[in-house]
Amino acid sequence: MKYKVNEIFKSIQGEGVHAGQVVVFVRLSGCNLNCEFCDTKHEDFTEMTGEDITSEVNRIAGNDSVPVVFTGGEPMMQLRYEDELCNGRTRRIETNSSIPIKPPPWIEWVTSSPKRERDGTFAIDFANEIKILFPSEVNPLRFAGFNGTISIQPIDYGTTTSVKECIEFVTAHPEFRLSVQIHKLIGVK
Repeated sequence: MKYKVNEIFKSIQGEGVHAGQVVVFVRLSGCNLNCEFCDTKHEDFTEMTGEDITSEVNRIAGNDSVPVVFTGGEPMMQLRYEDELCNGRTRRIETNSSIPIKPPPWIEWVTSSPKRERDGTFAIDFANEIKILFPSEVNPLRFAGFNGTISIQPIDYGTTTSVKECIEFVTAHPEFRLSVQIHKLIGVK
């Protein structure tokens, strides 16, 4: 199988529970949503096999036990249950959870970042953490009973952000935590 890969790069995880950790990102192309605040150009791609992806991740990461994060666009448009990529590494996925598919069993961590209101439910079966861009059409309070970390993250509009609104929300609802895009603050991709 060939995957449409936008880019593979090593950087600092900038968001959510693993913020600050060095990871290799595999950004897959394509998305089933068209969010006006999306900061990812995921339309361009190079076709790569699973072996090509694994080889490139290993080349970039070297012998280090750096985790790999599959992101996009929407990675669940391409990742398949039976296709195992990047063996020997911790493998994570960041999904908008809009595609009703079970994340592959070889994925050890699922970050759900819902972009559309879905009655507080996921189209996927499982998530370790939820990351909600705020304010958006997703009501964070619908996830208050979630057994995991729920992060509220400001939307970057290019010239302004919604940091103040996020701080006000998490101050009023301390069961949520603030997540800022630290990669943008420290000036890395």
